[in-house]
Amino acid sequence: MSYQPASAPGPVVTGDAVILDIQIAQLPVRALASIIDILVIVAGYVVGVMLWALTLTQLDDALSAAILIIFTVLTLVGYPVVMETTTRGRSLGKMALGLRVVSEDGSPERFRQALFRALSGFIEIFMFTGGPAVICSLISPKGKRIGDIFAGTLVISERGPKLTPPPAMPPMLAWWASSLQLSGLGTEQVELARQFLSRAGQLNPRIRDEMAQRVLHEVATRISPPPPPGAPPQFVLAAVLAERHRREVSRLLPPTPGPYPQTPQYAPPPPPPPPPGQSGGFAPPN
Repeated sequence: MSYQPASAPGPVVTGDAVILDIQIAQLPVRALASIIDILVIVAGYVVGVMLWALTLTQLDDALSAAILIIFTVLTLVGYPVVMETTTRGRSLGKMALGLRVVSEDGSPERFRQALFRALSGFIEIFMFTGGPAVICSLISPKGKRIGDIFAGTLVISERGPKLTPPPAMPPMLAWWASSLQLSGLGTEQVELARQFLSRAGQLNPRIRDEMAQRVLHEVATRISPPPPPGAPPQFVLAAVLAERHRREVSRLLPPTPGPYPQTPQYAPPPPPPPPPGQSGGFAPPN
């Protein structure tokens, strides 16, 4: 019996150093949001053209045409730029369907990114009727269209399921987790372990133990040093996820200035040794 993760959301680290598991917006939902925005743009453009026809056609033909061209560009490009900048990544269509544009690190969309997306959208969506955007979204693992690739953004769903927070660090494994090398641990293994731990209490004990061994094997082959002998698999997985979360948060937090400048010869202290009598193994709590 194997345990496969479901369609997993992707991990994102926010600008406030908070690890989030986000739900990438699906293409049909994004397309529907785009249709709503296009209808809003078309309605605004029709109203503007009617006003132009009533008020500016008496001017010089060249000036009148120039004003119409400028108004067209401002409508098609200005609407998404203004809306997404002022609402931090949302347009009317995205608001209706619970979507938001964010940076790849999870921080809010910036003006420069909104401008890149709008200029690219003018070509992708209006000039080529959305064909390049659909093809690129189908190819991209994160559903990005060309504008998202150039702007460094992605569209997420804010109505996705709420996920459990990272597990707490088992105290008896903290010394081991602090010395872990986690560079080989991938997103798939992390999501597999997280899903298993969130559902372990609902499983039959025999099935839970089998799954724990399988998930632990997937994780243990990508970390070092290996888990202490005799450590329960669920405790090991919780220690790995808690340590990974701690390091991600520590990596993004600004350094705290100390009373003395740091120099390269001052290395951080080594991790504490295991408690006496354990010899690197696992001892259950009393």
